Amino acid sequence: MQDLKVHFPVSVGNIFKRKIGDIKAVDGINFYINQGETLGLVGESGSGKTTTGNAILQLDRPTGGKIFFEGEDITGIGKKEIRKLRRRMQMIFQDPFSSLDPRMKVADVIGEPIVVHNMARSRAEYRDQTAELLRVVGLDPSMGDRYPHEFSGGQRQRIGVARALAVRPSFIVCDEPVSALDVSIQAQIINLLEDLQEQFNLTYLFIAHDLSVVRHISDRIAVMYLGELVEIASRIELYHSPLHPYTRALLSAVPIPNPTVEARREHIILKGEVPSPLNPPPGCHFHPRCESAMEDCSIHEPVMKEISPGHFVTCHGY
Repeated sequence: MQDLKVHFPVSVGNIFKRKIGDIKAVDGINFYINQGETLGLVGESGSGKTTTGNAILQLDRPTGGKIFFEGEDITGIGKKEIRKLRRRMQMIFQDPFSSLDPRMKVADVIGEPIVVHNMARSRAEYRDQTAELLRVVGLDPSMGDRYPHEFSGGQRQRIGVARALAVRPSFIVCDEPVSALDVSIQAQIINLLEDLQEQFNLTYLFIAHDLSVVRHISDRIAVMYLGELVEIASRIELYHSPLHPYTRALLSAVPIPNPTVEARREHIILKGEVPSPLNPPPGCHFHPRCESAMEDCSIHEPVMKEISPGHFVTCHGY
């Protein structure tokens, strides 16, 4: 994508509404995802991660910039084109409890995209496809006759994964797919996603706020703060040599399961609160909370630089 922007207008008044500004949820970001890889997108709540995923899927229309998918500019496509695009791009939602219709049996939840896109020629073929999708995500096909409330959180998320796979997509946005699950179940879902990626040659945008989660599934990681990307690097490079102060602060918050090492390492406590995207700070958006901030940081907006091959950072310190 090129210079992607997603701004939401803010108005006041009940009858005569007056626009007072824009919430700059995503404010000019650039990144790419190679076919078959996983890009982890991390940052605090409100940084614009989910809006970025929604914009790629055309759930939120971009205010500016361009989005390319498989070499095609999809930024301004119409409703008919979006419907066709849904077969190639899907989403796994964060909450497995609210993303499934409680009135539908699981087989019909999974099979609804198959019906919408006319992917089954008969009722028997429809049943075969839904049964196979349940098997693929590790559930017994006989469970298709049950309702979502009869399943655990991990099982419901497996159903959500099966629904995303129903139309045989090539790209999936995983919007914090394990944040609502227990730690032991998180590992199972991540392992499932990795197996499915290898089996079906899938490409993932994996959105999370927990760097310990994206570490296990991502090939590259992009760090987002207040609508902007501050660092992009390979998984190994980012964890071994984080450059941006915000990235270092996020990594310091990840617990290490070794009491001796955990007691010795530096813990960075960020000062202040995340500024409002309605009125972001001038210059570098992170400078009010940065201990390394210089005078230039509050005046000029930094540009993204490639410090080493594949390692980009947006910081005046480099």
